[in-house]
Formats: sequence, structure tokens, C-alpha cells
Amino acid sequence: MPLLLLLAAFAVLFFYGVALYNGLVRLRHMVARCWTDIDALLKQRHEELAKLVEACRSYSQFDPSLLGQVMETRAMLSEAARAANVGRIGELESELRSLTAQIFSQATSSGELLADRQLQHRLVRISEQEEAIAAHRERYNEAVSNNNVRIEQLPDLLVAHLCGFRAAQPLQFAEAEKRNLDGHELFTR
Repeated sequence: MPLLLLLAAFAVLFFYGVALYNGLVRLRHMVARCWTDIDALLKQRHEELAKLVEACRSYSQFDPSLLGQVMETRAMLSEAARAANVGRIGELESELRSLTAQIFSQATSSGELLADRQLQHRLVRISEQEEAIAAHRERYNEAVSNNNVRIEQLPDLLVAHLCGFRAAQPLQFAEAEKRNLDGHELFTR
């Protein structure tokens, strides 16, 4: 009888450990899926930015060094993404958003620029992508938070430590860069 109770207790602990492990795996995959969504949006926006820079190069109102900085930052972001360095991506995205805001500002200062349909399309498209990135960043950071809390709580902590689960890093932008760039606003005045 005691052996049967011991086996039953071991079976309960084993299946409880399996359930904890499976929950941690689900969270890890949720973080990865949310990151994939953000990564896809960032790549789309980076492609739009390249097209925007090309459209802007034909206008003397745009500072060539600003356009060069956009492309340089974009290239550094690609490297950070390949290295999966979320902290660096956040820093560079903040810088890129600041540079993009400068392009928006220069576009609003010229009636000729605001009349260019291609430029309008690019600015509005980037604005839409910024909104999507913000929404997906919230989902990603929530998944990261859920993951990190679970691997720090008992009894999940024991399973996480034994099985090599690691904390994920949230995607942070500088406070000043969290506001959305609004390309719609530029053309509805």
C-alpha cells in the first residue's frame, strides 16, 4: 500500500511538472510568435522608408545627410535583427522614428512636397505601419511579461531552471518616440 501511494504521488508530481513545462513552452512560443509579427512589420516599414528616401532625394528641401542617416540606421537595424538583439533594436528604432519625424516635418513645410502623390502615399503608409507596430509591440511586451513572471514564480521557477528557460527582453522605445507619426494628419489640413 505505501509503495502504491508513493507511486501515485510520484505520478501526480510528474504530470504536474509536465503541465508546468508545457505552459512554459506555450509562453515561449507566444513570445516568439509575437516577435515574428513585429519583425515582419519592421521589415515592411524599413522597405517603405527606403522608398520614401528615394522619393525624397529628388527634392532639394530634404537634407541629404538626414536621408543618409535614415539608410544607415536602417542597415544597423538589419544587423541588430539578425543578431536578435532586442535592446539594440529598441534603441535604433527610437533613432529611426526620430529621423522619420524629421522627414515628416520637412514634408509639412513645403506645399510642393505635400502635393507629391507618391510622397503622400509613402508618408501615410509609414504612419499606418507605425500604428500597427505600436499595437504589436504591446502584445509582444505583454507576452514577454507573462513569460518572465512565470519563470520567476514557484514552482515554475524550478522547472524553468532545470529545463533552461530564459527571460525574454521587452521591446522598449524612448518615451519621446512612442507617439505615433501621423501621415494622415499631414494631408487632411
